[in-house]
Amino acid sequence: MKKGVMRAGHVQIRVLDMDEAVSHYKQRMGLLETHREGDRVFFKGWTECEKYSVILREADSAGMDFMGFKVDSDARLDELHADLIEHGLEVDELPAGDLPDCGRRMSFLAPTGHRFELYAEKEVTGRHGVGHHNPEAWPEDLVGMKATRFDHCLFHGEDLDGVYDIFVNVLGFWLTEQAMAGEERVAQFFTCSMKEHEIAFIKAEGNTGAFHHASFHLETWQDVLHAADIISMHDISLDIGPTRHGLTHGATIYFFDPSGNRNETFCGGDYFFPDHPVVTWDADKLGKAVFYHSRELNERFLTVTT
Repeated sequence: MKKGVMRAGHVQIRVLDMDEAVSHYKQRMGLLETHREGDRVFFKGWTECEKYSVILREADSAGMDFMGFKVDSDARLDELHADLIEHGLEVDELPAGDLPDCGRRMSFLAPTGHRFELYAEKEVTGRHGVGHHNPEAWPEDLVGMKATRFDHCLFHGEDLDGVYDIFVNVLGFWLTEQAMAGEERVAQFFTCSMKEHEIAFIKAEGNTGAFHHASFHLETWQDVLHAADIISMHDISLDIGPTRHGLTHGATIYFFDPSGNRNETFCGGDYFFPDHPVVTWDADKLGKAVFYHSRELNERFLTVTT
């Protein structure tokens, strides 16, 4: 049952060298730098209405600090706060302004070791270069891959049942797609919108808190090919692609930022309505599920996380 969580709102990624990271996310990915504060730099995709969705923080190790989800009202934030505590989670309430231009947030640690947060308010700056009144098709100052938005994240962890319980039964997400090894779910994809997924988890023993990738939406298959050209032109470390997923059916390419964090850019993919059945893949078909054309998983995709 839907409980007021609307979408993925932001992600804070740790990087080892801020200058290199800014060049990658701004010049290569085509995200728009919105501002800087302290040790962090803030970005958004050009179609996003809120002031930022991607935060980079310079640190000694790469990875993800937290991922945030937007809820539909401040009152809903209180309801979900109470629900999370009733579920047995420790919830930290972070005051408005702790994250720049963002309202108060409710932060909790999931059983897989990942930190997530909920918020209801963030400054709205509108779609870059086109606005919301008689908008043009696209802004003319875009560069690089021209990422339109931050879309989703995928994580590795052990306790998939625990995060299923939180995201489905407490936060009201729907399970859209899964991979099963007999009776055990080894991959799970969740949404709170019409998107095929906002967040996903892969079973990985002994890999608590691991960040697999952050994904960014592109408009067309030609844009994915364009992203591949940029990756080659600038010697960006390629993981795999361009190719198609069996899971979600999106066209995709995976690569790494200069700190070793995996990025994805993709287009297309399935849509979701609450009356849709859960799509299930058998674990022995996971190669085709992830990389539909080659039908096999490469070692990096299975083992490299930050």
